[in-house]
Amino acid sequence: MARPSFRTNFDPCYGEAITVADTVQRITAPNQSAFTFYGTNTYIIGDKNVALIDPGPLPKADDICNHLDTILTALKGRSLTHIIITHTHMDHSPLSRELANITGAKTYGQGPHRNARALHLGEINLLDAAGDKDFVPDVFLKHGDIIEGDGFKLEAIFTPGHAMNHMAFALLDTQYLFSGDHVMAWATSIVAPPDGSMKDYMNSLDIFAERDETVYFPGHGGKVEKAKEFVRALRAHRKMRETAILHRFRKGDETIAEVVAVIYKNTDKRLHGAASLSVFAHIEDLLDKKLISCQGTPSLEAKYAPIV
Repeated sequence: MARPSFRTNFDPCYGEAITVADTVQRITAPNQSAFTFYGTNTYIIGDKNVALIDPGPLPKADDICNHLDTILTALKGRSLTHIIITHTHMDHSPLSRELANITGAKTYGQGPHRNARALHLGEINLLDAAGDKDFVPDVFLKHGDIIEGDGFKLEAIFTPGHAMNHMAFALLDTQYLFSGDHVMAWATSIVAPPDGSMKDYMNSLDIFAERDETVYFPGHGGKVEKAKEFVRALRAHRKMRETAILHRFRKGDETIAEVVAVIYKNTDKRLHGAASLSVFAHIEDLLDKKLISCQGTPSLEAKYAPIV
């Protein structure tokens, strides 16, 4: 299986609502970074009475455009009936509160922010500030729930891994699925303990692979085409990473830093911190599978060894 064919050619068209499919518009927030690519995608679904997926982050004074203003301009002459959240990271959900106050629309999501597991003694969650702990949906969603609006139906799909309350949404009677940050065309998703779980992430990829939608609209970057093929390649890529990590331990590496230095040597060094968390996520899975052992409590600084 070939590695995923990532696509980084993307025009965010800041300050505009771009039609990406029949009755679907995309607005990209100007919160570009090494982790958010060109920014967070907000989607508007419907004609006159519409749903909105992922309002995005709170605007900053130095943004090149005000994301809330762009959303409200796109909503002129229309009624917002549903504000839907894929997951509670600070680049996706915080603007929901102000948007709900302005429009009166209810918010929908799987639930409040939570970690994949409890913190180990002395452990610090490096991504703690990335979680939107203030968000509580008006309507709690579970796997398989249908959100029905004026001319559209969205199926809620529980896909934990990147975040433990992550949901994707299939636009029923179309080929489209809104994949949040779980499946993106530009890069693999960050899976970082204790916020996320590699075991859950891989299981959720299997859920995507079993579905029939062919085009995904992700939380960042452009659309994913030939989605089933892409998801299979993404899963194979993750398994390849797992194999590479296990190989490094069998070659004598003991720490995450040593592993990252080798298998991510061609990756932007700004992303090595995130890569370390991703390796840690794989390590937790390998420990669960009893393929490696740990000296003491598992952590980013701990020493690991293969179980022969």
